[in-house]
Amino acid sequence: MHIDIISCVPNLLASPLEHSILKRAQDKDLLSVAVHDLREFGTGNYRQIDDYQYGGGAGMVLMPEPLSQMIDKLKAERDYNEIIYLAPDGDLLTQGLANKLSLHQNLMLICGHYKGIDERIREHYITMEISIGDYVLSGGELAALVLVDSLGRLIPGVLNDESSALSDSFQDDLLAPPIYTRPADFKGWKVPDVLLSGHDKKIEDWRYDAAVKRTKERRPDLLDGE
Repeated sequence: MHIDIISCVPNLLASPLEHSILKRAQDKDLLSVAVHDLREFGTGNYRQIDDYQYGGGAGMVLMPEPLSQMIDKLKAERDYNEIIYLAPDGDLLTQGLANKLSLHQNLMLICGHYKGIDERIREHYITMEISIGDYVLSGGELAALVLVDSLGRLIPGVLNDESSALSDSFQDDLLAPPIYTRPADFKGWKVPDVLLSGHDKKIEDWRYDAAVKRTKERRPDLLDGE
């Protein structure tokens, strides 16, 4: 999978892409992520990329010209399955959506900043808009990193144990069950006996029942479709 990210503050994206699972994915050539500085197409001595809103109002808006030029440049280099704008009014990122996007070969992510981007870019270039929650960030960079991380760990070969991603919360519309590690007895707090039994079927049943119980308690909305 290849992901291009357009940002006006590309340094915000550097560290997370250079560590842990995302670094491992890139080192294995299973994922490539390229970050592009929107100011490359800024105008004037200050490489301007934003301007005031028509009609007045607080906050600056990313101008259409630099974004259009950057998008056109990247589109000339490869075909994209989706051109995604990270926006608070986009479709909510879910595990199901991440699963679908992880099957694509090429994605472009556009990070807004200030009050966002000119609506004409959204109308004529963007094919999908994604939100990571009902709140507003200073820019789309953190949201882009959340999306990249959620996709990268789903690529076969990235995780040491590929079954790990399949047992994550939300994969089957359930929260993950409680998990334990050594020691079996910590301050008198003991691991459930069934997990120490070595009986695979009983352990599987316990984990499913525990997942359903936790989901009913914490996220009953996930069970509404049942």
